[in-house]
Amino acid sequence: MRAALFVAAALQALGPAAAGGRQDGAVDPFFAEEVWAKVGERTCLNCHTAEGEAQDSQFHLRSAELDPARLRENQAAFARMAVARQGGKPRILLKASGVVKHGGGEQLKPGSTGYRILEDYVGRLEKPAAAPAVAPPRPFLEGVAMASPKRLLRRVALQLGARLPSPEEEALAEAGKLDLVLDPLMKEDAFFERLKEGFNDVFLTLGYDGVADDALSYDHFEKTRHWYQKHDLSHIADEKERRQAGYKLANDYRKALLREPLELLAHIVRNERPFTEIVTADYMLVSPYTARGYGIYDALKDRFNDPNDPFEYVEARLPALKSRNGKVQKTAEGIYPHAGILSMFQYLRRYPTTVTNRNRLRARMYYQHFLGVDVMALAPRVTDAAEVAKKYANPTLEAPDCVVCHKTVDPLAGLFQDYFNEEGHYGPRKEGWFADMFPPGREGTALPDEDRWRALAWLGRETAKDPRFAVAMVEHVYAILFGRRPLLAPLDIDDPLFSAKRRAYLEQRAEIRRIAERFAKSGFNLKVAFKEWVASPFYRADGLEAAVRDPARRAELDDVGIVRLLTPEQLERKVLAVFGKRWGRLNDSDSKFGILYGGIDSKEVTQRMSDPSGAMGAIQRIMANDVACANVPADFARPAAERRLFPGVEPDDVPGTPESERKLRAAVGHLHRAILGREHGPEHPEVERTWRLFAGIVEEARGRKDLGKQESYFCRAGKEEKRSDDPHYTLRAWRAVVTYLLRQDDFLYE
Repeated sequence: MRAALFVAAALQALGPAAAGGRQDGAVDPFFAEEVWAKVGERTCLNCHTAEGEAQDSQFHLRSAELDPARLRENQAAFARMAVARQGGKPRILLKASGVVKHGGGEQLKPGSTGYRILEDYVGRLEKPAAAPAVAPPRPFLEGVAMASPKRLLRRVALQLGARLPSPEEEALAEAGKLDLVLDPLMKEDAFFERLKEGFNDVFLTLGYDGVADDALSYDHFEKTRHWYQKHDLSHIADEKERRQAGYKLANDYRKALLREPLELLAHIVRNERPFTEIVTADYMLVSPYTARGYGIYDALKDRFNDPNDPFEYVEARLPALKSRNGKVQKTAEGIYPHAGILSMFQYLRRYPTTVTNRNRLRARMYYQHFLGVDVMALAPRVTDAAEVAKKYANPTLEAPDCVVCHKTVDPLAGLFQDYFNEEGHYGPRKEGWFADMFPPGREGTALPDEDRWRALAWLGRETAKDPRFAVAMVEHVYAILFGRRPLLAPLDIDDPLFSAKRRAYLEQRAEIRRIAERFAKSGFNLKVAFKEWVASPFYRADGLEAAVRDPARRAELDDVGIVRLLTPEQLERKVLAVFGKRWGRLNDSDSKFGILYGGIDSKEVTQRMSDPSGAMGAIQRIMANDVACANVPADFARPAAERRLFPGVEPDDVPGTPESERKLRAAVGHLHRAILGREHGPEHPEVERTWRLFAGIVEEARGRKDLGKQESYFCRAGKEEKRSDDPHYTLRAWRAVVTYLLRQDDFLYE
């Protein structure tokens, strides 16, 4: 009591400087940028929360990530702790250094950067002085050039529509009506293919162990999961063709099964339903083939437009699972308790469990996938695991360093207890759930008894109400559009660029929060998140207006804009969009180029490469040579009005006169627009450089007698066509130009 009175008196004497910072009630910049950023958020927040290990202490903090206004509350908490004394010394320093009893032990060594910051903070509170005038920081995006409407539209159309924009769409974009382009664009099939591809990078459900039908348990689908083996193909007379049809039947069935979780995502977005349905949907999607695997085809066959289409999906609900021994899954309605992706067999098999893991992997992935939280990054590291095991009979329930994480993870793991099966199948533990773990629930809320049979559905409903869900989904959309995850808070407080990196992080978090609010207010329409990011200056950024030499300013702007190597799938789509014909070697199932070019297989290779390797550089050269070889003579073989690349020139147009040079320079400018999306005038240095390449090759060819008069045999316009005549060497010169442009950053990156 006496200590409390002392603190109250001290705060009153210190006035607003201690209770809330400045006279105007705003957060003190020193507290925000030094105390909170470098000490409070990194060190104290791990335990000193309402749910943390130090919840019984008087020092309570709250994360300001979703609500920056909480900084004022945290500042007041720090101020109270800073003016408190124990033995005449600041209590906050004694606690942080572990000199006095502190559940967290020594957190800051005396003399460390964090400790000195707290010392400085205590001194500022003891002797408040007029804050020196501080120049406001420059606007965060000052000096950042924004993409023109046409360039922005091209970026979006290629990314989300796998095509180039039409002249009508360009006119709408230049009139400031980009929404009128985006709305129909996000109804095209290509958008949903990109959506599924992007979310598979998150969930990786295409890559679980075994063949696809292994997701269906032998115990519950014994008679139906391998239906294709007994499917009647007697109408095919030829034995070889019948065998090939059987292989195709099995392969299509397996592909259809693998695609179900991603098709659910696309179905929700296509129908503009709340995206919360990815964890709350009381249905699944099945195709004619997968419905046979589940044994429900006869009940659904009238709902399919084409019963032979393996990839036509409709909504369905499974009956309660029945084991071979006749035991039926306990449900209240006789219907399998669907919970969106959470209860899908493919997701459960992708993240199976073991006797020792006890569903903790699933709990970890739940937090990562649906709340954007990496629980492994939040967990403290135990310095002596053997000593902890020796001291505590059950460390996960008793040891503070273990409890801080397991108190969150283990209840969540208990919600998956009906799937305690190393194959990822339904199968509750015979002995009941583990008594030496925290009981099933979620972040302090116990699983209600009446929801025990549908624990994952209960989890889905709780997740949909969590504000972190909207943030996590907006982060997933960011990853799809930007090709990288959002920034993480910088950790090294001794880094001279820490403040700059933290500002970049905070600015990005503010944009994520803004878009998450719009996304939630729209009824969780995921298309709104895409549109908001496209309109954001972070996406529209297109370089800097001038060179930036200040390292701190460069660090602030390092993650602004889109500068990423196209994925193998995106590069193939871009080749198709620009040339009208795919290259085919990056996403061909028989080619290994996709993995070599930084792709993933969703199983062993789960992270895309962002930096090019030597192998990727070689593939880029091969692609440029092949695509130019195949498309230059083919384009010239078409009527001029139908050409994509050379509508204004002919193979016999050679340099020599001002008129021919003007025409050829215009053709070079057209190639820059068509291939690179750059609106360069005829005198632009890049056009000049490309023009010199073309003219130099033609000039050199004139002086040589050993060159053939026909284009390469391998660059014929078609397999049945003869080689194109090329007496002036212009076809081969244009091929060199196209090869050169295809190897530019503007084509290989976005």
